[in-house]
Amino acid sequence: MKIILTQEVEGLGGAGDVVEVKDGYGRNYLLPRGFGIRWTRGAQAQADAIKQARSARAVRDEAHASEIKAKLEGNPVAVKVKAGQGGRLFGAVTTADIAAALGEAAGESIDKRTIVLGNPIKTLGSHNVSVKLHDDVSAAVALNVIPA
Repeated sequence: MKIILTQEVEGLGGAGDVVEVKDGYGRNYLLPRGFGIRWTRGAQAQADAIKQARSARAVRDEAHASEIKAKLEGNPVAVKVKAGQGGRLFGAVTTADIAAALGEAAGESIDKRTIVLGNPIKTLGSHNVSVKLHDDVSAAVALNVIPA
């Protein structure tokens, strides 16, 4: 079965890639969860548009990703959030909040979908997150969550 991936699937491919998978895997896992759509000639145009959008927001190359990694790993990045007494947050720190703070620190726009959180961040203080900048480059970033 040919599937066009609509988002990145670990070990299979990225958004816009056309992959050949077993029928059961496609029918029972990828399609119901919205990870892909069936391949047709009409859907191929949609896949090309997805790939073009992905390349527009992607980091240019591995050397550029390494430069951004050096900027991010150099110093802890401060994320300002609303917090009550005792350091409890109103909700959790979102990947969009983290992406905005990382973008300011790096001087580049960081896509929120590249940020990997182990657990939701619900307290003030220091936390670690991983940012997948390129296929071969990941940055381990120290966050310092502070009240606004």
